Amino acid sequence: MKKIIISVLGHDRPGIIAAVAEELFHAECNIEDVSQTILQTEFAGVFIASVPESLPFDDLLARLREKLDPIGLSVLLREMKSTGVWEAPPAEPFVITTLGPDRLGLVAGITGLLASFGVNISNLKAVFRGGDNPSANTMIYEVDIPTALDRKRFREALYSLGRELGLDISLQHRQIFEAIHRV
Repeated sequence: MKKIIISVLGHDRPGIIAAVAEELFHAECNIEDVSQTILQTEFAGVFIASVPESLPFDDLLARLREKLDPIGLSVLLREMKSTGVWEAPPAEPFVITTLGPDRLGLVAGITGLLASFGVNISNLKAVFRGGDNPSANTMIYEVDIPTALDRKRFREALYSLGRELGLDISLQHRQIFEAIHRV
């Protein structure tokens, strides 16, 4: 079986995942992974599915579009290739949270710094409600920090950038973050 990545975007409503899953089931595709979120009022979902070799890519796309277009959803399919796979270095999971006034360049600044240190972002949630109320503008980055990284230098660079951007930044090992938020 070949694997495909299916991206679905559109105005949120109940039943979107059910519609995609039903169509994949009828096409004899097996859903292996799903990640979905709601951004303000918009649904964004990504599915990885195994597809029978006998099912043409264009046929599956046409079936999904026939089901999803009438309810205002966009769908994109891409075959998943195993060539050129990036292998992560040994790393530990951390959580970076930021609070501060909304302004241009916050996500670009933090993600640029993370990339320059080889830190991989596994999940990002950014909620900007505008204005100067710091608690209304939050970013939570789940990241994997390479074990070989000079953590002191990374932490100093992260906090320095936070001051420059007017952000209150917290860096915690994921186990500590989870323990604190269970209380």
